[in-house]
Amino acid sequence: MPSEQQTAVKYYVGVDVGSASVRAALVDGAGTVLAHAEQPIQVWEPQPDHYEQSSADIWAACCSVTKEVVRGVDASQIRGLGFDATCSLVVVDKQFQPLAVNSEGQSHRNVIMWMDHRAASQVKRINATQHRVLSYVGGAMSVEMQPPKLLWIKENLPESWEKVGYFFDLPDFLSWKATGVTARSLCTVVCKWTYTSDRGWDDSFWKMIGLEDLVKDKYEKIGNHVLSPGEAVGKGLTAGAAQELGLPEGIAVAASLIDAHAGGLGVIGADVKGHNLPCENQPITSRVAMICGTSSCHMGVSESPIFVPGVWGPYFSAMVPGLWLNEGGQSATGKLIDHVVRGHVAFPELEAKAEASAHSIYTYLNSHLDLIKKSLPVGFLTVDLHVWPDFHGNRSPLTDLTLKGMVVGLTLSRGLDELALIYLATIQAIALGTRHILEAMQAAGHEITTLFLCGGLSKNPLFVQMHADITGKPVVLSKEVESVLVGAAILGACASGDFASIQEAMAKMGKIGKVVQPNHEHKRFYDKKYKVFLKLVEHQREYRSIMNSL
Repeated sequence: MPSEQQTAVKYYVGVDVGSASVRAALVDGAGTVLAHAEQPIQVWEPQPDHYEQSSADIWAACCSVTKEVVRGVDASQIRGLGFDATCSLVVVDKQFQPLAVNSEGQSHRNVIMWMDHRAASQVKRINATQHRVLSYVGGAMSVEMQPPKLLWIKENLPESWEKVGYFFDLPDFLSWKATGVTARSLCTVVCKWTYTSDRGWDDSFWKMIGLEDLVKDKYEKIGNHVLSPGEAVGKGLTAGAAQELGLPEGIAVAASLIDAHAGGLGVIGADVKGHNLPCENQPITSRVAMICGTSSCHMGVSESPIFVPGVWGPYFSAMVPGLWLNEGGQSATGKLIDHVVRGHVAFPELEAKAEASAHSIYTYLNSHLDLIKKSLPVGFLTVDLHVWPDFHGNRSPLTDLTLKGMVVGLTLSRGLDELALIYLATIQAIALGTRHILEAMQAAGHEITTLFLCGGLSKNPLFVQMHADITGKPVVLSKEVESVLVGAAILGACASGDFASIQEAMAKMGKIGKVVQPNHEHKRFYDKKYKVFLKLVEHQREYRSIMNSL
């Protein structure tokens, strides 16, 4: 009977906190997104390289979007809740009240964002120790990880440091808000805090870098109860959180994931039968999930640990239980494209024309490139225009925070054609950067045949095609564009007990959509572009060396 079938449907809620907005989705057991809502969150930039947020503002947005996606749904059919978020640092006192992470004493601004680079001198000192934990982050810690930020707070904000009760990675803050339990996810503490699943915390590391205070209280401040992603936290959703979120009290709440890892979970395990892909009938280790938004992350898994210079990991069970994870990344991708396009003198003209044609600026730019390419393949338009994309430093595989962006081939032209060309060259530079990362991973022992893309930039067909052409690998797009939200919902589904394992939930809830094949006949052109790409960074380092020898 239809009414009986209706009650049998099980729903899961996924909540994703990105850099600029919070999103929620209602997802069914087949991985279909049935409802979706989004709300912007505030970012403060009090000075260059300082990016701050408010945990109260973020939680209020989580409540608002969750209420919206479950409106009108039978509460008894909602089985689980999963969170993912950026790996930003949340600071609260012993009563869980927000503490200032800024010299202005603005306590509501209690989150140091992932992309904040204030701790550059601290990370330099940490890397100079050459401590053994650094071998699990590609040999050098990133300024975007938490230890340098903790050290910065201790050295620069002693008042806040004295009052601290807890430091949370943002995904763990959200599961605490939902359950009242301060357990941390293995994903966050392993990937961003130097915890290892076999040895736990390494006392000698914290003492060596001057944060011995964290060891004294048995790591109470940064977490001494660690759960695997997807494990149920505490007794589920508390009465207070249930009311705020508009969800039933007591439903399962999962140990969370970092946002990129949730995206990886949402796409990397999908069934690819019948698509004639090289990864078909191959282990999941032949795939890389690429999560492309403000920044990009490249997730590859392996049966045994692979140490890749300049690439984070290997992290055991940090994304897929039982497998080691390596994580490459580019600190500014969507943010870089926006920066280049919006900063161009022809941007007002582009904006007006895009609006008049009822298209987004990027759809308009893509069609403008098709107009000006004449008989050439569109990618060949940049034969004498080259970009090095590290406008916010290099995360992988060079791990060099000091690298800058470069553009070679500018002219005096100021029109829409030139804007379209620099946009294309920037997208190509990002794809060339991906090739650089994949080559480092392959040289260390990964065998990668196929890319799985998700995130906002995967909606841009030019971005996707350039990644296929430049890497020479097929690109698989997920059926649900919102793979990150599906990944968060997969966590909730696991915590509810409706699936035996994360792997089972990944296979049933991750679905593939379009497959984009590389144009192999363009290989020679992109091999040459890649040669120029590598020359750019070589030259930048030469220029620096000349100037430093003064």
